[in-house]
Amino acid sequence: MLSVPVYSKTGEKIGEEQIDPADFGGTVNKQLLHDVVVMHLANRRVGTVNTRGRADVAGSGKKLFRQKGTGNARAGSKRTNKRVGGGSAFARRNRDYSYSMPKKAVRTAIRMAILSKFQDNQALVIDGFGTVGAVPKTKEVVKVLKTIQRPDLTEAEATPGPDETKAAARKRTLGAGTILIGTPALDPTLHKSARNLEGVQIAPVAEFNTYDVLKQRYLILTREALAALRERVKDKPARRPAAAAAPATATAGKES
Repeated sequence: MLSVPVYSKTGEKIGEEQIDPADFGGTVNKQLLHDVVVMHLANRRVGTVNTRGRADVAGSGKKLFRQKGTGNARAGSKRTNKRVGGGSAFARRNRDYSYSMPKKAVRTAIRMAILSKFQDNQALVIDGFGTVGAVPKTKEVVKVLKTIQRPDLTEAEATPGPDETKAAARKRTLGAGTILIGTPALDPTLHKSARNLEGVQIAPVAEFNTYDVLKQRYLILTREALAALRERVKDKPARRPAAAAAPATATAGKES
């Protein structure tokens, strides 16, 4: 079992949550994570690039002058890439870089990415983090992040120095790292409060993907989000019902 620390909004550790690695795949397959991350990056790639080739530029396709007898180098049309105003050689065109992987592999990779955060002590639970107030306030989220120490620090790194500055003290808190905040569902107030912070990303646990989980260094969950995540990983993907077999229509031949 893996232990995930639970903090209050004031930065005090108030308990731990036990996580069963078997619910999230048990082991981490780095090659699968790499393949799924590359797929996400390819799907986000914008292929809207277009340069004009010799077929796209204005100008006649007629040969400028005859092949021999002029003393000049042989030349074709004025639209060649060798001349000013001509088209580009190997012109780039719009391209779709997206592709897909099996859904089962993608779901498995998401669970492994979350499991890696639990194993590396880069995940924690904040009790009551979803109740920042009725009105969106970014400073409330910043205050909470600055009061909680980064969970993956060693004992030497977590010990403050004798003449430590405020900037050095802040580097030991979550306010200096990249964070993915998970909520049980879309929370408009918390979303508006955290979306303006640099390095902070917030999303419901149902919208987690492998790239976003691995890109952000720390994973913060509310108690409700952790409960929703546990229920979600227990659900097995429904298998597609097998098609009904076609009835046999064999006809017996007449004996002569």
